[in-house]
Amino acid sequence: MKYRVAVLGAGSWGTALAQVLAENGHDVRLWSHRASQVNEINQKHTNERYLPKHQLPKTIIAYSDMAKAVSDVDAVLFVVPTKAIRSVCQELVEVLQTKPVIIHASKGLEQGTHKRISEVLAEEIPAEKRQAIAVLSGPSHAEEVARHDITTITAASTEADAAKFVQTLFLNHYFRIYTNPDVIGVEMGAALKNIIAIGAGAIHGLGFGDNAKAAIMTRGLAEISRLGVAMGANPLTFIGLSGVGDLIVTCTSIHSRNWRTGNLLGQGHELSEVLNNMGMVVEGVQTTRAAKELAETMGIEMPITQTIYEVLYEHKNINEAATEIMLRDGKKENEFH
Repeated sequence: MKYRVAVLGAGSWGTALAQVLAENGHDVRLWSHRASQVNEINQKHTNERYLPKHQLPKTIIAYSDMAKAVSDVDAVLFVVPTKAIRSVCQELVEVLQTKPVIIHASKGLEQGTHKRISEVLAEEIPAEKRQAIAVLSGPSHAEEVARHDITTITAASTEADAAKFVQTLFLNHYFRIYTNPDVIGVEMGAALKNIIAIGAGAIHGLGFGDNAKAAIMTRGLAEISRLGVAMGANPLTFIGLSGVGDLIVTCTSIHSRNWRTGNLLGQGHELSEVLNNMGMVVEGVQTTRAAKELAETMGIEMPITQTIYEVLYEHKNINEAATEIMLRDGKKENEFH
């Protein structure tokens, strides 16, 4: 069945997901606030800044006018940076005429409130203007999805029909979707793995080997699980696609902006320099602050997150930070608090 879908955000991930939808035969409207980007997509069928040397389906129509982009849609997919979610929601509500399923594929926690993205969506989009809210997340690099590499991710919603709908929208021969009712777990896994990816990149930049990389990923997963379960997540979610799956892909690939950020920090570059040269949002930097503050308010121990926070925000020497975390008091591996 053909559906009308508005994709809000024409970065690399939003563009790749728009391509999946278009190739599945849906009517795809890709919204961007940059008129030059909209013109490029419509005229050249490319998005060189975010997916260089890649040709997009001609059926993807880009808009800078939100009202036109969401006219008569069955679903709205948010793929904008976490810090922009609330303002884009407010712009959407002003022009929304239908009652679509709301989906997001962003990964982070809101600064200050520490809220998950689905919570922000629920606050800003009145119930009478939407159907269910769903999350699309998992181990997925936009560059690989765009070239049809095999990818499996999760559609999560507290309403089973909505998760199934998202699965139907995206499922094809290279893009496989599993459903999951655990929205909290899927969103927390998605957000927190970016923090650990910065640490994994830093380990590489410092010159440490595979043993250290395995250690930070494994102990990082323990931290993610501790905080997520305390918030009400199902612990099994963290050994699934949006947990360990997303952690692996983000902590081991040069495609990951969070990993690249950590790698450059480990090599001695300043954070401001790294972020200025990255060209795209590095979600893990702001998520580190939000997660550290959230963990403190909930009394959850997250030593890796705390250490990365000190490096990012308190200018702690990264070599000293690595040494100090190794010299912490001995613990039982399965200690959960």
